[in-house]
Amino acid sequence: MEKVVKFTTCLIGLMLVSLLVQNVTQAKMTKLRTTTLAESPSVVSIKTVERNLDCMAMNIYREAGYEPFEGKVAVAQVTMNRVKSGRFGNDVCGVVYQKNIIMEKVVCQFSWACDSAAKARPVNHAAYQESYEVAKKVLLEGFSLSVLKDALYYHAAYVNPRWPLEKIGQIGQHIFYKPKSNSKDI
Repeated sequence: MEKVVKFTTCLIGLMLVSLLVQNVTQAKMTKLRTTTLAESPSVVSIKTVERNLDCMAMNIYREAGYEPFEGKVAVAQVTMNRVKSGRFGNDVCGVVYQKNIIMEKVVCQFSWACDSAAKARPVNHAAYQESYEVAKKVLLEGFSLSVLKDALYYHAAYVNPRWPLEKIGQIGQHIFYKPKSNSKDI
């Protein structure tokens, strides 16, 4: 009789624990299903991550494909700074392919994005692969250059657009800028 009571008590305890685990799991799954990306920006699908990696890698390749590692990181960091600023696009692809209309002409934030031929597959696979690795470091690992924490703009060193911005410095063949504290950018 004593064994039957112990067995019954253990069986009831096991059933209660099982029921508790099931209810907790179900509650957590329901919460995950109803949580939106806006409520929890850390919850991002793999497809979204891959899309952003592709956009970032292509931007690095087209803007700094033959630059040293730091030059590639710098271009990626400006792209990320623009995403974080909320003024250029909601995600990496939105920033990379952002277009404006100025005096009835379509202008891309990154000039290659307006060139349909440049959107084709990369010609130099090794340079693209290196750009992709840099994109992973910046997007997934948060790698950055502290000197560019406020950089939102850059241009090639061989041009002089005379922007009313504060020059931060030069990395490779690009000169980087941040908005002046009393200006509204360019």
